Formats: sequence, C-alpha cells, structure tokens
Amino acid sequence: MVRTQIQLTEEQARRVRRIAQQEGVSMAEVIRRCVDRSLEDSRPSRAELWEKVLAVAGRFEDSTGAEDVSERHDDYLNGIYG
Repeated sequence: MVRTQIQLTEEQARRVRRIAQQEGVSMAEVIRRCVDRSLEDSRPSRAELWEKVLAVAGRFEDSTGAEDVSERHDDYLNGIYG
C-alpha cells in the first residue's frame, strides 16, 4: 500500500468515522472503498466501449487502396511497425 495524506472537511470526517464504526473497519478502509467506487464509475463499461467501436467501424477510407485490410491486417501492421 501507498501511504497518502488527505484533508477532509469536518463533516466528511464525521461521516467517514461514523461509517467506519458501523462497519467495524478503519477510516482508511472506508476511504479506499469510496475511491474504488469512484474509479469504477469513471471507467466506461464494456458495452459503452463496443458502442464506440461500432460507431467508427467502416467510417474511414483506406488511402492506400488496399482492399484486403480486414484479412491481412497483421501483414500491414508489421510493414508499418516492423
């Protein structure tokens, strides 16, 4: 674990302390759980990611004129990146 120092308002500290007492855990554990929930909420869901992928699929032209990119994508990428 990484030791971190934060500052809470009096109200936040009171609420975190109350939850910690109710759940029988440390204040640090309550804060870690809140951070985990917040980070989880900020990540797009798998469904949202697929929606974005499908929204752009097929929307761009290949400037090289290649018509077999979907079949030979690895060859093309290897040619570009070595």
